[in-house]
Amino acid sequence: MKAIDIIFALVCGKIVAWVAHDFLKGYGIEIGYYKWLLHIVLPIIFLFFLWLGFFIGKKILVVFQLAKHILVGIFATVVDLKAFELLMWLFSTFFTAVNPIISKGISFLISTSFKYLGNKNWTFEKPEKEGIGYEIFRFIAVVVIGLGIDVSSFFYFSKIMGPQFGTPEDVWLKLSVIFAALIAAVWNFTGEKFIVFKK
Repeated sequence: MKAIDIIFALVCGKIVAWVAHDFLKGYGIEIGYYKWLLHIVLPIIFLFFLWLGFFIGKKILVVFQLAKHILVGIFATVVDLKAFELLMWLFSTFFTAVNPIISKGISFLISTSFKYLGNKNWTFEKPEKEGIGYEIFRFIAVVVIGLGIDVSSFFYFSKIMGPQFGTPEDVWLKLSVIFAALIAAVWNFTGEKFIVFKK
């Protein structure tokens, strides 16, 4: 593994610990002094996950690519979530009506730019610039389908299914962002691996 692999895995673990702590607070669970444990254990777990992907990937390359794609996806999902929260705050501050579907669509597009750069340069290691126009066109096609999957999944979880298991509504809205991103990730990996960044 390269130094960038180790650093990115640790950073992903750290931001997930930060988001997990945020969710626990949303549920009214204060872990107090033990939050430092979350911020140490999760980065180690993420590093182990990537190392395992690297180890298995020596025999089956797609496994290491999948592990890296998952980490890029996790990072982009946090960007998606935080951009969504920022947009909801901005819209509620400057406009009377707040539409979470519009906020979700915009946050998805913001996080997608992170996914493109991360997957192009790190996951699939395809930094060459030849044919970049056609590559971007294919990426946009995959993203548009992914956007449809993401936003419709978000709509299903947030509006049709609604909060489950006594989850507070604001926490369920955040969970809906994550669930939608997970569902769209299956399509995104397949599309990026076999359509956008195929070698």
